[in-house]
Parts: sequence; C-alpha cells; structure tokens
Amino acid sequence: MIDSPLSERIAFSLGPVAVSETVVVTWGVMAALALASWAVTRRLKLVPGRGQAALELIVTTLDAQITSTIKGNPGRFRALIGTLMLFVLTCNWSSLIPGVEPPTAHLETDAALALIVFLTTIGFGIRANGVLGWLRAFARPTWAMIPLNLVEQVTRSFSLMVRLFGNVMSGVFVIGIVLSLAGLLVPIPLMALDLLTGAVQAYIFAILALVFIASAVEEGVQEEASL
Repeated sequence: MIDSPLSERIAFSLGPVAVSETVVVTWGVMAALALASWAVTRRLKLVPGRGQAALELIVTTLDAQITSTIKGNPGRFRALIGTLMLFVLTCNWSSLIPGVEPPTAHLETDAALALIVFLTTIGFGIRANGVLGWLRAFARPTWAMIPLNLVEQVTRSFSLMVRLFGNVMSGVFVIGIVLSLAGLLVPIPLMALDLLTGAVQAYIFAILALVFIASAVEEGVQEEASL
C-alpha cells in the first residue's frame, strides 16, 4: 500500500543518486514489454498460428480505432498509441504482484506520460500542417481565442495526468485498506475489479492521446475545407 501519493521508497543508490522503487518497476515493465514484443514477433509466418492470429487481431482492432478517429494510414500512430496502451495497462496490472506498487499510482510517472502526449501532439501537428499552420490553429475561430486555446493545450494534458493518477492510486489504496482490515481472501473481488479498471484506464488514456493528436493533425485539413 502507498504511504503517500508523493512519497518515494528508495530501492538502492548509485553513489549520490538514489533510485526509487518506482523507477525500478518502470524499467522492469519496459524490459518485460521489450522481451515480450521480441518473443511474439521473432517467428512471424505467412500462415499464422494461434498466437500470431491473436496478435494480428489486436493490431487490426487498434488500426480500426485509429482510422475511426484520424483519416489516413493508421501506421503513422500505431506504435505510439499501442505502446502507450500496453505500457499503462502493464503498469496498472503490476499492482497485482505482491509488494509492487504500480508506477502509474505515482504522480511523476503520469506526468511523464502526459508530457509525452503533449510533445507528440505538437510534433504531429507541425508535421501535418507546418509550423505556421499549427500556430494559426490557435487563432481559430477568432484571434481572441488564442489565450484560451493555449491554456487548453496545457490543461488537457494536465487532466490526462490527474485522471490516470487518481484512478490508479485510489484503487491501490482501497485494496490495501481492505487487505489490512479483512484478511487475504476478501479483497480478491476488488482485485478482479482493479484488473478491469486498469484496462479501462489504459484504453481511455490511449484514446484521449489519439483524440488530442487528431485535433492537431486535422486543423489544417479543416482550414483548407473552409476556404
């Protein structure tokens, strides 16, 4: 159970640098995902087996979700959106391992993820519309909206961070409290619910990131259509 949302437990130190348990778990998640991706893709075949067919179904479903949000080739966004979803999902589900606190229950991890979404949104917007086209989007529908549109860019990333942090942290706290009061078996239904909540939060985070990117990418298309 987490003592405080802002507290960090130190795992070890490298000289003067203290490495927290959150960093260790985060790197463990990244290593596990990298190993799993290598394992499932190293022997792809033209005639897929069950594992490859399941993987292709996941990719197809992800592409369909991307295409329904952004026109064009979904491959442009597949790596980013798919990685965000898998990473957040794995971090959320890591709470089911005894003694492990999910990195997404710590504010700095969620802030880093929100920053990635913020920067990639800007990058995709500039790539699609150019620097001037991306900047002109802040003046829509009128120049008076520039301050509000600028604030929106920051606040929606902040809300993305807070939403993920609040939902994951609250789930860990509830399970920890029930476990300390009621024993080992009673929290099992709550842990099953936590699995579902973790999956839903990973999906919401990835889809909101996709929506933010879509709004930046399609600004130029909307402007050309209105001319």
